[in-house]
Amino acid sequence: MATKKRQPVKKRSHGIAARDKILDAAGEIASERGYEGTSISLVSKRSGLPASSIYWHFKDKDDLISAVIERSFNAWLQALIDFGPADEDASTEEFVSHQNVQSSRALAAAPDFLRLGLMLGLEQRPEEPTARRMFLNVRSQAFQNAVKTFRERLPDLDRKSLEKLASFTIAL
Repeated sequence: MATKKRQPVKKRSHGIAARDKILDAAGEIASERGYEGTSISLVSKRSGLPASSIYWHFKDKDDLISAVIERSFNAWLQALIDFGPADEDASTEEFVSHQNVQSSRALAAAPDFLRLGLMLGLEQRPEEPTARRMFLNVRSQAFQNAVKTFRERLPDLDRKSLEKLASFTIAL
């Protein structure tokens, strides 16, 4: 009698898929209900995974929301790259317009970090959650990247003008 050879289970890919399902569910719920309205129980129901799976990947709700913000920020950065640079022969106005359109498209493709970060900024609480610190961190990184991009292309602009352009472009 021949025995069937079992295919090894790809634990790592299952773990990544589960983590992504959890992050997707948490992002949806947090977008609908805000930080305070998001719970591990709701994420469990929405993702179809037990709470123990959520706690396997994240120590608590704050860690989970922080991961949602970080993942969305990374998707936003990738979308900026995917939309491509402005034409080297573009005028200053065309360059700035291109950067603004590119940033808007990227935010539309990956809105969670901005949406959740702004919600966290508006909610008042005595202790800063990790998720809010993550948002402030990624917002600062996005701002510095935008300033650098404008400085490279528009070296004659003063610092204040560069920062205004960067703030407008990333809508932060």
